[in-house]
Amino acid sequence: MIKRIFLITSALLLLLSPSLVAAGDDIVVTASDVEVNFPSQAVFTLEAESYIDIVDVRLYYQVDKMNYVEVVSEGWADFTPASMIEANWVWDMRNASLPPGAEVTYWWMIEDADGNRFETSPEIMHFDDERYLWQSLTSTVPQGGELTLFWYEGGDSFSQELMDACEEGLARLTQDIGTYPERPIKIYIYASTSDLQGAMIFPQEWSGGVAFTAFSTIAIGIPPSELDWGKRALLHELTHLVVHQATFSPYGQLPLWLDEGLAMYNEGELDPVLRSYLEEAISEDELISVRSLCSPFSAETEKALLSYAQSYSLVEYLLDNYGQDSMLDLLTILKQGSTYDEALIEVYGFDIDGLDALWRGTLASHTAIVVSRIPEQSEGTAWQSHPALIAVLAALATALALWIWRRSSGKSTI
Repeated sequence: MIKRIFLITSALLLLLSPSLVAAGDDIVVTASDVEVNFPSQAVFTLEAESYIDIVDVRLYYQVDKMNYVEVVSEGWADFTPASMIEANWVWDMRNASLPPGAEVTYWWMIEDADGNRFETSPEIMHFDDERYLWQSLTSTVPQGGELTLFWYEGGDSFSQELMDACEEGLARLTQDIGTYPERPIKIYIYASTSDLQGAMIFPQEWSGGVAFTAFSTIAIGIPPSELDWGKRALLHELTHLVVHQATFSPYGQLPLWLDEGLAMYNEGELDPVLRSYLEEAISEDELISVRSLCSPFSAETEKALLSYAQSYSLVEYLLDNYGQDSMLDLLTILKQGSTYDEALIEVYGFDIDGLDALWRGTLASHTAIVVSRIPEQSEGTAWQSHPALIAVLAALATALALWIWRRSSGKSTI
């Protein structure tokens, strides 16, 4: 879908928009436009004239997102120097993509052969996905912020249930952790995974939802028929977004067990299948060390499931025993650049290994439990229903299929 943002004739420019005309009428902008071809590109075009040749045309732009410093980017326009020119600059999203709803402020700089320069007034491009007829619902969230939910399939009750889940989740985050959205949040509900992937440049086949933290935007595929799953998945991504905003800094990332544990804790009770893996690991003394859980989780399915379960349990332990204030202090100190060990010692008085020992100590009473595993069919259903596990299972399936194909075709796996 092509969206016409701004088009104006030279007569109107002269009469109504003197800001687009340089002093002394040396350089006159006769048209400025941007066409959005979501999600692949945005094409900026400019027409201008002068008494002498125009020799340089550049587009400057700022993306509305969280940054460590103010960033102004520059694009060199394609044109032929002349006294009347038509210039364009193409933003290829394969090089730097934008999420739906992103806003970009842009302006042109034009220079002629005598060195006269002129800058146009700033304009705003809205990188909207207009392939669908979106409806919207807006709510006020903790600390006076706004959350807007966009959807195009499903009735008002569908969107209201999702909004209610978001409001409850944000309230829990504020109560349990002390974090809240630092920017207005936009959530785009696509009606299917395939619709969502059509909004992405390089989608993974397992992509079901994405949190664009810097843009305060979530895009997720939730069919109206899968509302219960959708609410958990949306809460998971929403928690990631808010926590990442609260800890946004150039110094590093959260340990993965903390990042995933907070997201899963805010979903509600731990999934029964994940709990069964946790209890079995406790009874068989096969828990993964907390230090190992600071890094990316194992690609092995059972270890990945256990990693998510332990992450939930670790966050639950810290919140139950030390409370909200300590958790917020931990996030704040990590944001300031402290190492994982330094942050834990400053807040709780123990490092990662100390946390591991204390947490395991609270689980000692569970070691005598004889775990009754959930039937295989139920496990498969539960795995597929949990938002944190879809990526793990799909990636493993893809790897297995590739391995079988290589063996059958005689291709090397090296």
